[in-house]
Amino acid sequence: MSVQERKERERAGRERLIVATARELAEQQGWDAVTTRRLAERIEYSQPVLYSHFRGKREIIGAVALEGAAEMAAALRAATAAADGPRARVTALARAYLDFAEGNPAVYDAMFRLDGGLAFAREDTPEPLKDAFAALLETLGEVAGDGVHPGLFTEVFWAALHGLATLTRAGRLPPEDAGRRVELLVDRLAVV
Repeated sequence: MSVQERKERERAGRERLIVATARELAEQQGWDAVTTRRLAERIEYSQPVLYSHFRGKREIIGAVALEGAAEMAAALRAATAAADGPRARVTALARAYLDFAEGNPAVYDAMFRLDGGLAFAREDTPEPLKDAFAALLETLGEVAGDGVHPGLFTEVFWAALHGLATLTRAGRLPPEDAGRRVELLVDRLAVV
């Protein structure tokens, strides 16, 4: 291995450490607790080293969001692959999405609530975000219904899931009815 390859590997390792530490801190104490100073202390590198990887907290949030998008896409695909039939796939997708949001609140915030400097629904949207949407579209496109654009249907269904995740987390919806909400969503929106 050349010196250059070793340096690149070490740099990538530091970057992963910064992102993992930011994510861990955000999940434990919220995103307000994630500062470059605190991250530098936790990873035992100086703040200038941190800034050599990320220009600031916004870029760190973006990196966490991209990592989370890849994880969510994998979770959605795994859930739908294990389901038999369109209705079961849509139900599994909805549950997996809501489970991901509940189990990873800081990552979910990085993906959809905080400014990570990422473009959505544009040509320059990063691939992990496009792939997360594709994971939704793969299942939801098949139940959009005749004459309904699959991408548009996916956006509406996704918005409903996001609303359920956000309102439940904020304590605005009683958690004991979560399963019934998923069933109602699937019954009313998906053509299965």
